[in-house]
Amino acid sequence: MTETLRIVSPADGSIYAERALAERTEALAAVEYAAEAQRGWRETPLGERQRVLSAAVDRFIARREAIVEELAWQMGRPVRQGGGEVDGFEERARYMIEAAPAALADIDPGAKPGLRRYIRREPVGVVFTLVPWNFPYLTAVNSVWPALVAGNAVILKHAQQTALCAERLARVLAEAGLPEGVFQALHLSHATAAAVMQHEAVRLVCFTGSLRGGRAVQRAVAAGKGFAGTGLELGGKDPAYVRADADLAATVAGVAEGAFFNAGQSCCSLERVYVHESVYDTFVTGLVAEAGRLVLGNPLDAATTLGPMIRPAAAALVRKQIAAAVRSGARALIDPNSFPADDPEGAYLAPQVLVDVDHGMRVMTEESFGPVVGVVRVRSDAEAVRLMNDSEFGLSASIWTRDVAAAERIGKQLDTGTVFMNRCDYLDPALAWTGVKHSGYGCTLSVLGYEPLTRPKSFHLKLE
Repeated sequence: MTETLRIVSPADGSIYAERALAERTEALAAVEYAAEAQRGWRETPLGERQRVLSAAVDRFIARREAIVEELAWQMGRPVRQGGGEVDGFEERARYMIEAAPAALADIDPGAKPGLRRYIRREPVGVVFTLVPWNFPYLTAVNSVWPALVAGNAVILKHAQQTALCAERLARVLAEAGLPEGVFQALHLSHATAAAVMQHEAVRLVCFTGSLRGGRAVQRAVAAGKGFAGTGLELGGKDPAYVRADADLAATVAGVAEGAFFNAGQSCCSLERVYVHESVYDTFVTGLVAEAGRLVLGNPLDAATTLGPMIRPAAAALVRKQIAAAVRSGARALIDPNSFPADDPEGAYLAPQVLVDVDHGMRVMTEESFGPVVGVVRVRSDAEAVRLMNDSEFGLSASIWTRDVAAAERIGKQLDTGTVFMNRCDYLDPALAWTGVKHSGYGCTLSVLGYEPLTRPKSFHLKLE
């Protein structure tokens, strides 16, 4: 019997769409088809591959309004904010397309008499990309576009909650002239996805998701017939440090956006903030005021600035973290009753700012993935660094200061993949996106993002 996925909209609990899941035999046949199609695609000149991928971006951004509405229905992001995902998709895709010639160019190790030597970057073959629901297009573009530009074939599995996003990418790529089989979007169960990872033709698995999901990917790949590589972007518990010299007005606004945008459902959301004692009270007052100005409501309403969480169970987890922290001595500074849409049993959750927190509380150590942030008073840079590094995660960290030298000095001491100064929760496509510790490993974006998508091939030619 064919399994079916259902997209239950967090906006109103309705069933937004249903799709049949691919059977195991169908999925494995798709891998074979991809491997066959990739042999022709890799021989296509790079300039033509760039043209096709650019044309697909043009078609994608032309459907901006429809995409924004679909995102609101599928994962709850307010329509007034959904356009940012379209813009980010375009920025990343176009950068990776333009960066390809330099990233894929032959490497010349230098002249040696009687020899011609160089290293060529060749596509790995079939890439299997699995992406989450929280930023369904941004997490997909990080690997899908450069993989295709580099000459690989790609099989994409979106999270079931945003399955329609995979279908939209398939449509724009087909319309742009991508040969059949080079890109395929499949709706898969976890078991069937594992079978795809284990197929010998799959040479790289790119996964963005939870720590538990990353471990499942590792186990599945290890049990396969081949030796596929993996790139894993996993969880986060990203910290911010507000120094005494910070521009407080700009810092409060930036931290609030980093903590509450997308209802806090981002791997690089700010979930803990360390503030120098000299500006602590002013900062906390400002952050609570910023949170209080959010409008919690239906994501289809243009006035809404804070939508629902993805499902009631996700909101319940955050509520449990908050309640446990309060029982241990934390103070919650926002009254949920001041947000009429807050539903104690549902997906609509008011933002929360917690003080008097410490690292003995789950809300300061476990990923919350929701609109809650804990604020801690610190006395020095050294204390801030110690607390920022006191985490099993290491995706990004932000430092809010007017002193660039201080930001660089502190940044060198932080165990994270990215260090921000006076901003957060943004991926610059010219910079490598990577994590350390339980935030995963591997790299996407920048010219370095092409390395896992290709393999080096050395040419050693004796001329005499």
